[in-house]
Amino acid sequence: MTHSTLTIGALAAQAGVNVETIRFYQRKGILPVPPRPERGVRSYSSEHVDRVRFIKAAQSWGFTLSDVADLLRLHDGMACDATRRIAEDRLAVVTDRMRELRNVAGALRRAIAECRTRRGRVSCPLIASVRRSGLAARSRCR
Repeated sequence: MTHSTLTIGALAAQAGVNVETIRFYQRKGILPVPPRPERGVRSYSSEHVDRVRFIKAAQSWGFTLSDVADLLRLHDGMACDATRRIAEDRLAVVTDRMRELRNVAGALRRAIAECRTRRGRVSCPLIASVRRSGLAARSRCR
């Protein structure tokens, strides 16, 4: 990586994140920590900015930090099969989550509709539905 005069604060600002995000990525090992010169501050480069932006973009696509670490190791573009497998795995997770969210949306629609039809001093159907859902989930875990 080339050296420049970016401080950690300037890196964070250019990458659109906060300083704690930079430090978190460094602790996770997905953003290299430049050496600290004697009596100086670490200098970050435009490559660091690009890497942080890549990490954030990959996260917005649904990749976990573990996935991002794998993608960064394969960044040379010569490992399309491996990157495709990572993307296929992530797509399967996203697809499953979308199915779950559609089920949740349906349950919410039904509960809201039931709430609109209830009048007087009756137990809230939405609360009752959530409670039943929690009890069903608990019984499946046993």
